[in-house]
Amino acid sequence: MAKKAAPANSKMVYYFGKRKTEGKGKGKNLLGGKGANLAEMTSIGLPVPPGFTITTEVCADYYKAGEKLPKGLMEQVNKAVAILEKELGKKFGDNTNPLLVSVRSGAAVSMPGMMNTILNLGLNDTATAGLAKATKNERFAYDAYRRLINMFGDVVMEMDHHVFEKAFDKIKKKFKVSEDTDVPAEGLKQLCESYKAVYKKHTKQDFPQDPLKQLELAIKAVFGSWHTDRAVRYREIEGIRGLLGTAVNVQSMVYGNMGDDSGTGVAFTRNPNTGENKFFGEFLINAQGEDVVAGIRTPQPVAEMPKWNRQVYKQLLEIKKTLENHYTEMQDIEFTIERGTLYMLQTRTGKRTGVAAVKIACDMVKEKLISQKTAVMRVPANDLTQLLLPSFKPTARNAADVLTRGLPASPGASKGKLAFTAKEARERAEAGESVILVRKETSPEDVDGMHAASGILTSTGGMTSHAAVVARGWG
Repeated sequence: MAKKAAPANSKMVYYFGKRKTEGKGKGKNLLGGKGANLAEMTSIGLPVPPGFTITTEVCADYYKAGEKLPKGLMEQVNKAVAILEKELGKKFGDNTNPLLVSVRSGAAVSMPGMMNTILNLGLNDTATAGLAKATKNERFAYDAYRRLINMFGDVVMEMDHHVFEKAFDKIKKKFKVSEDTDVPAEGLKQLCESYKAVYKKHTKQDFPQDPLKQLELAIKAVFGSWHTDRAVRYREIEGIRGLLGTAVNVQSMVYGNMGDDSGTGVAFTRNPNTGENKFFGEFLINAQGEDVVAGIRTPQPVAEMPKWNRQVYKQLLEIKKTLENHYTEMQDIEFTIERGTLYMLQTRTGKRTGVAAVKIACDMVKEKLISQKTAVMRVPANDLTQLLLPSFKPTARNAADVLTRGLPASPGASKGKLAFTAKEARERAEAGESVILVRKETSPEDVDGMHAASGILTSTGGMTSHAAVVARGWG
């Protein structure tokens, strides 16, 4: 049964950083899984960018008040922003060294990719020029700004992201390049102007230049994503009930797209497919985190990271050990490397296959991390059924004509006729047909089709994208 929402004058915002960590021990029911883990990681000395969490109780209050933010919330948010500014020596909207933040969801139970995220919030025309001066990297600054306008339009104003893609295609054609990363600084400057024009055309208003207004609208958008069709349907499929809502995590930005000494990645402390006690994940050089989890670019396996930065890889292995000792559970982490410095953005219990669940539970007993009783509880009944998943006989597989090869998000084999939209996959599956959903990349809106399909095939993305994580959890 859900708890009662807190009164509007109670503490609604919990800060985490070097100055103080208010959320330690408060638990995921109040701070959400992500918020609770950010506080925990900060408290055990891991390199976490500072920020603050707005509680799940505020989300409940938001809906009780008819989708209005509770009285006093933005005052508490403004105070937390002021502490963040002091800790980092940056100012929101500043023209010399601006503070930028990410705004992310985080319910008590993990719902990968089902709710909203906004990155680079705080940028405007003035701050972007300031960021270019502060970093001495004009291309990076305007790349960050165009990403914000695109995300803000998509998430907050519910614009179709394809209208931004069309504008980007025009710029790439103008500068005679095919890859996003090859567009020069001048091209990205022009793209920002194009994006603002697209934004105004579809919303009938200018892109907001006040960072605090951006933040308020972003908070509302994250709370609003709790009741989107995809989030509701995901909770139905997963049997998630009795939660107050989502927390909102506002965290200072670190950048993986500042050049070839920067990058971003997603990893699991053990292999989520097999359970092998081996660091498993993927990363992209000169990219932001959404590029990995959204599946829009195909990353490199983390095992290849030592060729790029051996020191960061070694540090990640040390953090793997620290996290498993602290949580006594396999973790799913997100990280960013900014100019050679590693930052941890998230940790949560990693989704895994049935085979992996059994192996991880048994191995952790042997490693004296957990008891036998805990190990038995770690393997849900549904996971055991995955051990019986169909697979191709080795002889038949070896004799088959291989048309193509890909990255396996989860074990087992599937067969079916091809469906190219989630709606088509669901309708044909309901009619009794076995279908394989084929997409360039899946989006959270595809959740119904993904669940109905016998298998999922995408042309972009890796084994740690949100689509792969969700599919793996469903076997």
